[in-house]
Amino acid sequence: MDALRIDCDSCVMRGPACGQCVVSVLCGPPDQIDFTPDEYRAIVSLASFGMVPPLRMVPPTQANGTEG
Repeated sequence: MDALRIDCDSCVMRGPACGQCVVSVLCGPPDQIDFTPDEYRAIVSLASFGMVPPLRMVPPTQANGTEG
């Protein structure tokens, strides 16, 4: 993985889950943010220990059961 792009505008959980998403907690509610692989691993690690909420983004392709 080169980078993880978080596009909040395309997240199907936008609104209901924003308050419990690590992106909103760490960065405020952005339209889009890019995490390097190291940054993503750090977020996953922090979330696994309950220090920040997990990433709650669900891209539209995952929400409807297709990959694309």
